[in-house]
Amino acid sequence: MKMEDIAKMAQVSKAAVSLAFSGKPGIGPETRDRILLIAREAGYKPKSRITTGTNKVVKSILFLVFTNSGIVLEEYYQQPFFKELIQFVGERCRQRNYELIFTTIDMKSFELGVENLAKEQRSDGVIVLGTNLTAEQISVLGENLSNLVVLDTCFDTLPLSFIEINNVMGAYQAGRYLIEHGHTSIGYIASNVRIHNFDERERGFIKALEEHGLSIENSYRLSVAPTILSSQEELKKQLIALQINNRPLPTAWFCECDYIAISAMKTMFEFGKKVPHNCSIIGFDNITEARVITPELTTVQVEKERMAAYAVDLLARGIEHGDNLNIKIKVDTTFIERGSCAFNEVNVSPV
Repeated sequence: MKMEDIAKMAQVSKAAVSLAFSGKPGIGPETRDRILLIAREAGYKPKSRITTGTNKVVKSILFLVFTNSGIVLEEYYQQPFFKELIQFVGERCRQRNYELIFTTIDMKSFELGVENLAKEQRSDGVIVLGTNLTAEQISVLGENLSNLVVLDTCFDTLPLSFIEINNVMGAYQAGRYLIEHGHTSIGYIASNVRIHNFDERERGFIKALEEHGLSIENSYRLSVAPTILSSQEELKKQLIALQINNRPLPTAWFCECDYIAISAMKTMFEFGKKVPHNCSIIGFDNITEARVITPELTTVQVEKERMAAYAVDLLARGIEHGDNLNIKIKVDTTFIERGSCAFNEVNVSPV
């Protein structure tokens, strides 16, 4: 199958297909997503080496994603957090004159997919989206792929390069903010799919509470799906269970990601609770949708652009200078105060 075939299937020009694979501007995001989806379903893989009119070889970076493992869906490129991260990776690649290639492997075919990828040697280096991967899986990747940088997770004992969010810091900031706003009865809405990032966020949030002699009651620990932006019946059931047991709801909730926070806001509304009048809610990631919902979501800003730049630059240094030094970079977060949180007037009044 050729690029012309993908163009016909998507009813676009060959140039549009090329832009979609390279991550370059010139086509809309919906068109890009549609082309990539059609290509993936057709099993088309773009060439890793592209020549210019002067026959100069353009170096390439492969963006590798393992899908269908709970948090990273098959349509990962449409999920807000990953969509923004990929956009910044593409922009940085263009700035450094690298061609960006996308490859997706279904988690069910992990070993075979890695084996085939190692044989193909389609690029000069690989950025792996590590969000949903275990230490064991990343170790396998390191043994099979050279010039590798893992993005959005970190395992300190592996001799590989990682770029990750300072998850502990971000959640700690959220906990301190709620306490400073007078909240002592605080709930925690976790993802029912566990990954490194979520575990680190839980650690940071609990640390903030413990420093002020607070803790989260077991009955106030809820869990829901982490990739749904609409209200969730499962969360509503857990809230009803608290009500049946005559448990007053917490005055504030920390959610492990913005998806969960936005879903919680919508569920709370259906449950008869207004945000922030009846309860405050904080998310994590600062996806675009956090500024669209009403009230706008108080959240933790993840510096996705900086993470993407570090990943591309680190990989490029290895490709261009043969620098194989493994580095682990933790990128700090910024707390974003918006409208989904309010002072708990019972304990503190705004100055």
